[in-house]
Amino acid sequence: MPPAEPLSESEPRDGMDRVVGIGVVIGGLAVVIAAAVIWLLLTDPVTVATTLETGDVSPLVRQLADVIFTAISGLLSYL
Repeated sequence: MPPAEPLSESEPRDGMDRVVGIGVVIGGLAVVIAAAVIWLLLTDPVTVATTLETGDVSPLVRQLADVIFTAISGLLSYL
């Protein structure tokens, strides 16, 4: 079996750059959601406990969206 030819600068690396980019975006979203859940656990534990007790996730999702929106609004206010 002959050795593999090295890739030139113009050839894509089998889409690996795209896969890495998508992985970074998914990882970033996971970090944001995890941070929002931790913040919500610390600041509004009643909503989290009610959600876990009833199984209805809409109040939790609503609170998470509010926390993320407030954080993004605060960051954009500095710009």
